[in-house]
Amino acid sequence: MGGAEGLGQPDGHANGAAVVEEKLDALRRQLGKADGDPLRIVGVGAGAWGSVFCALLQDAYGHLRDKAQVRIWRRPGRAVDRATAQHLFDVINAREDVLRRLIRRCAYLKYVEARLGDRTLYADEILRDGFCLNMVDTPLCPLKVVTNLQEAVWDADIVVNGVPSTDTREVFGEIGRYWKERITAPIIISLAKGIEASLDPLPRIITPTQMVSNATGVPMENILYLGGPNIASEIYNKEYANARICGADKWRKPLAKFLRQPHFIVWDNSDLITHEVMGGLKNVYAIGAGMVAALTNESATSKSVYFALCTSEMIYITHILEEEPEKLAGPLLADTYVTLLKGRNAWYGQKLAKGELTLEMGDSIKGKGTIQGVSAVEAFYELLSQDSLSVMHPEANRSVAPVEMCPILKALHRILITRDRPADSILQAIRDETMYDPRERIEMAHGHSLYRPSLLGQPKDVKT
Repeated sequence: MGGAEGLGQPDGHANGAAVVEEKLDALRRQLGKADGDPLRIVGVGAGAWGSVFCALLQDAYGHLRDKAQVRIWRRPGRAVDRATAQHLFDVINAREDVLRRLIRRCAYLKYVEARLGDRTLYADEILRDGFCLNMVDTPLCPLKVVTNLQEAVWDADIVVNGVPSTDTREVFGEIGRYWKERITAPIIISLAKGIEASLDPLPRIITPTQMVSNATGVPMENILYLGGPNIASEIYNKEYANARICGADKWRKPLAKFLRQPHFIVWDNSDLITHEVMGGLKNVYAIGAGMVAALTNESATSKSVYFALCTSEMIYITHILEEEPEKLAGPLLADTYVTLLKGRNAWYGQKLAKGELTLEMGDSIKGKGTIQGVSAVEAFYELLSQDSLSVMHPEANRSVAPVEMCPILKALHRILITRDRPADSILQAIRDETMYDPRERIEMAHGHSLYRPSLLGQPKDVKT
């Protein structure tokens, strides 16, 4: 990693503060910022990860007010229900530092009134006090919240896309209209993990960074993806974590250094689109993992069987998507592992299997946000069902659509999308006595030319 910022600060707080300011100054110079003109960083979307990401930047750089300004936009008008308000009150009173802060800011009384049902709180209101509606158990630092999107983004230097992939096109379409008169393009860091399928003129994947570029006209060299094996609340609580920022050389290395903190190590990589797609792929199989865990009463044996089978499918799919898939094995497996342990998609699969949630409730769940694996199941299934991408079936000795080699993906599609099979049919998929040894699927991927470059559009155009 290199650099003092990755190794801690042995000379104490003053030295640490100097390193932080130098990192900010270095990025300001790269952006050509004049003295007295603060670096304007705006988060768009206030889910758990989007809020934590902005809070990390606020904690690191917010005290340098003349050099950096951190804001976050979220839609106004989202009421906090009374049960959540009561829980929030308990969280506040369990943390002396938070309690004192709210009293000092004359903000505590409204939480008392909300607990009693005498007042309605709103999501943007509590975010200003440091509470994310999708993560109320983890208090953040207070944030500057803007509810008018145009006001939030019109002069931003760096925009962080924290909205779900399913909302990215709409939100950034609106932002694009505000940026028509801009002379210089901003930098955009996308946190979204999800994909869309496009079948015309050729089957291909559309990622959130591509949606952003298409909607705003910002060139791909100014758009980056940041992802990694992490849980938002744990990162804010300073559990050691790492992530990768992916994109063009011009910005990814300066941003990796700027974002890096002693407990949050940021590496960089040029392969933007593929890492972004892999971030969506692991969400697909996390839902199934949650179902298996719930249906087998957390059987370690059943979960390991599922893990072996789902990872073999993911490896197979990466060979279709990427010319050098072995480069992705580590990041994909690490991100999959943490999602299975504590991610919202695995949680959603568990709740569905237990009957505590139903598909009719949709994929936007109170207290969790959007379950992006659902739309990803539909997109991957649709793409891999196309005959134009056909592969050779090893036993039938005939061409089949790639999805025929992915029984878990097929089962998840029938459970979540067509809804003609119950959740427990995922067990039938992994217990099928005719199923291949996972090793055979991996060998098949290595031994055949599966790579279909058209699926990622023109990947060489976004590698630099």
